[in-house]
Amino acid sequence: MLSEVPPEVQQGIIEFLQRDSSPATVTNFSFVGGGSINKAGKLGTSAGEFFLKWNEAQKFPGMFEAEVKGLTLLRAPGVIYIPKVVHTGETSSFQYLLLEFITPSARGKKYWEHLGQQLAALHRVTAARFGLDHANYIGSLPQHNTPTTTWVAFYIEQRLTVQVKLACDAHRVDARWTKMFEALYKRLPELLPEELPALLHGDLWSGNLLANAQGAPCLVDPAVYFGHREAELAMTQLFGGFDNEFYEAYHHAYPLQPGFERRVDLYTLYPLLVHVNLFGGSYVGAVENVLRKYT
Repeated sequence: MLSEVPPEVQQGIIEFLQRDSSPATVTNFSFVGGGSINKAGKLGTSAGEFFLKWNEAQKFPGMFEAEVKGLTLLRAPGVIYIPKVVHTGETSSFQYLLLEFITPSARGKKYWEHLGQQLAALHRVTAARFGLDHANYIGSLPQHNTPTTTWVAFYIEQRLTVQVKLACDAHRVDARWTKMFEALYKRLPELLPEELPALLHGDLWSGNLLANAQGAPCLVDPAVYFGHREAELAMTQLFGGFDNEFYEAYHHAYPLQPGFERRVDLYTLYPLLVHVNLFGGSYVGAVENVLRKYT
């Protein structure tokens, strides 16, 4: 129902749609997603249908501005379908993001093969250093991206250490975690190979993967940064849902360095730590299982 959309968000969208002096109205709204972070759904307007999401601006400052930057980075190479950004705005209470609406569609015949090829092409987009020129979010948690020369240093300083401290400070885990991770950090230079920074979606699980109207792969809800592409591939394996054809096509297009299978669990530490800080529970044990494997 349209009444679910805050009036000030509706007004901001109307003012945007009327920027060329043409009258505009918002006509209907239906939830199609969302959760504890965002409320989201399909918004009908006199200018067409859009995907709208909003949240509390003070609770998640700059979230949608960062998402727009991430979507823009992913869209720029033109190698994989990314929803068009229509408009983003902020009121006294809310921030909102208006995107192209992707009509839910069936996957095309070569969907997984194309996804593997397209992700490989995205990962060939590189930068001088690991990280990004701005911070963003992973779920509802701030994600630090201070540019760093080596992957191992970036992974330790900007990914693992930040999440471990957050978990310890919130008493989700006990203090021994700090020593356990310090032992792991000493081993990481010999365990993780260096490689050119790759443009990553950053939160690539099956829930952030759609098929557009043509049945082609479409990525949404990024947590973009330049990182090691093995971290992205490990993320796809963590929660499943990716067909073997995807991996075969990816490896054919852009082979990984030998031994990835022995390293994959190391890369899952970051998303697992994020889940510890968001949900706790069984994810604590999952992190400790990985630590025992490598220390």
